[in-house]
Amino acid sequence: MDEPTAVLTRTALARTARLAGGRGGSVVPWEKRPLRAAACPSGGTAMHRPPAARLLSACVLCTAALLTASACTPGQSGRAADAMATRSAAPALSGSGALTAAQAQTALLTPADLGAPWVPTQGAATWRDGVLKARTDVPDCQRLLDAVYADQPLGAPTGTYAVTGFDDGDDSAQLRYQVLSRLPADVDRSLAWLRTLPQTCGRFSATTTRSGVQEVQVTGLDLPDVGDGRQGLRITFTGQSNTMSDSYDSYDDYYGSEGDGGAEGNQGDATTLTLEVAAVRVGGDAITLTEGALGALPPNATAHAIQSGVQRLTDVHRRARAQA
Repeated sequence: MDEPTAVLTRTALARTARLAGGRGGSVVPWEKRPLRAAACPSGGTAMHRPPAARLLSACVLCTAALLTASACTPGQSGRAADAMATRSAAPALSGSGALTAAQAQTALLTPADLGAPWVPTQGAATWRDGVLKARTDVPDCQRLLDAVYADQPLGAPTGTYAVTGFDDGDDSAQLRYQVLSRLPADVDRSLAWLRTLPQTCGRFSATTTRSGVQEVQVTGLDLPDVGDGRQGLRITFTGQSNTMSDSYDSYDDYYGSEGDGGAEGNQGDATTLTLEVAAVRVGGDAITLTEGALGALPPNATAHAIQSGVQRLTDVHRRARAQA
């Protein structure tokens, strides 16, 4: 590479770093930025530079713009303001076998898959902010609380993902279901961490934002033998509750706000919130599920949803291969 080209290359790369990192030099997480379309530069300029340098500089700037766009999504912690949301794959995960946005939507569960009385969700139950937004002094247990509150047991999505939610009015239960693309090694590491939690966080106390101190218990949850790797957890929160009610926050409040969300309730008796969290790797994709209710959960709902979800995702990939 001649000296002018080398200088321009270093300049373009430095400019890329500034674009991706912002003025302060640190990368702003994608969940904190609004989603914007990014266009790659094209054509030449009036600047005097060799053709190869112009092409290299344009490609570097294009890459920076794509990184900025792919790092963006609406709402807090990857949440969307609708009952169903989708994001396309990041460049690092794209390829001939990568899940597309349309395929991810098709792989989502429907009320027909779950059966009555499950229906599309009205919004987030008030116990989510009232109980799940909590703090503890145990690092691994705090990581668990954060993951459950964000509905991200495998961590923040890095590729294509789609999410939907359902309500069971008979049992006052709520279910959130996601299909996402992540590197298999990353998913397996997250599954291995989830597997340790019944030992490291079997019992601990957590201080919630509006429901006082909750006693938390974490146990393993048996899942159907599907997919390439899986882990389930059952988590119970027991304590006095201000907001353990069957009402719902609006999606605008829950998915788009940093505040406490939800209406204040009256001090109640000791109540138990039960959650079931499940994650399954299916090749280069994964599904996650979080189901919660006051008291007992609907019987076998998690196992049935996992079986149906893995089958839907497998069928989506089978059809894609047949059409290729």
